[in-house]
Amino acid sequence: MLCRGTFQAGNVAIGDHNQCSKRFFNSVSIGCRKSLVSSCSVGARSGLVLAVATNETTKSKQMAYEPSLADRLRLGTVSEDGMSYKEKFIVRCYEVGINKTVTVETIANLLQEVGCNHAQSVGFSTDGFATTHSMRKLHLIWVTARMYIEIYKYPAWSDVVEIETWCQSEGRIGTRRDWILKDCATGEVIGRATSKWLMMNQDTRRLQKVTDEVRDELELYFPKELRLAFPEENNGSLKKIAKLEDPAEYSKLGMVPRRADLDMNQHVNNVTYIGWVLESIPQEIINTHELETITIDYRRECQQDDVVDSLTSVEPIEDADALESHGANGSATAPKDVNKSFLHLLRLSSDGVEINRCRTEWRKKSARI
Repeated sequence: MLCRGTFQAGNVAIGDHNQCSKRFFNSVSIGCRKSLVSSCSVGARSGLVLAVATNETTKSKQMAYEPSLADRLRLGTVSEDGMSYKEKFIVRCYEVGINKTVTVETIANLLQEVGCNHAQSVGFSTDGFATTHSMRKLHLIWVTARMYIEIYKYPAWSDVVEIETWCQSEGRIGTRRDWILKDCATGEVIGRATSKWLMMNQDTRRLQKVTDEVRDELELYFPKELRLAFPEENNGSLKKIAKLEDPAEYSKLGMVPRRADLDMNQHVNNVTYIGWVLESIPQEIINTHELETITIDYRRECQQDDVVDSLTSVEPIEDADALESHGANGSATAPKDVNKSFLHLLRLSSDGVEINRCRTEWRKKSARI
């Protein structure tokens, strides 16, 4: 939920980008150590005190939190009301792909990072699992059920990206985390994302409802009113993913997890699945298009010894009016000059059991200077 192993820009408050740039450069200027510490502070970071409701009598217990060196160097800050967290990241050269911009895997990794840092900033996740104190006591962890990412502009090497994140309840069985990504130099919203998380017993690997004790801990940091990264009706994050039917048009078979693909929960990290999905995208799409949205539904864990097949097919266009307007002459797929949509399936090579299903949308690459 907070971290682990989905518009119209006018609807999102952009704020003053000049202030964003000013805060960033103040925080990293040589000799301004006080600015750097304050930029990653939660209130007065010298001794953050957190009140956590822990039992039926709703008593609060106080915890002293001493910031680490990483806390002091991190360019992150909790909002004044404590309901969201923002952090700035400089795009490294090794995070840039063939398009000379960051890859979607880089973006997904940054989303995980800022979510986990949010958890740490409020005193959770000292074990690295983004868990509350009650969760650790009960051997509970968070697992991702769905992730949706929408990208309007990909940052390039040395760009500075500011990511805001917040968490809130999602019914009785889970939580959700949302993100907004901005270009720190301009204040432009360059992406949004949302996700759904479920609670799992780390020993039995079975899902479990969010207990009242855990919810009481979390709700201290939930927005008081529902806040969505995608408030629009019928937005892409709500779209169900149809199952890809055999035979698939494209495939990449026999992929094996590397040791580096495993996370701290001893299963394949979320971002690895995204890379596997993209392995079966045809090369001509990679050459001419860039990923605009990705939706991924996680259905089972994948272990180190599993062998995985990645299957991809062009998504059929179901709307007859859309077919006519595109001039597809009855074809079930869109013509070459429009955006492309694909359905994906990751499954075990041994028995065909579904690991996850995915949907991607691709737009034509724009000319770059």
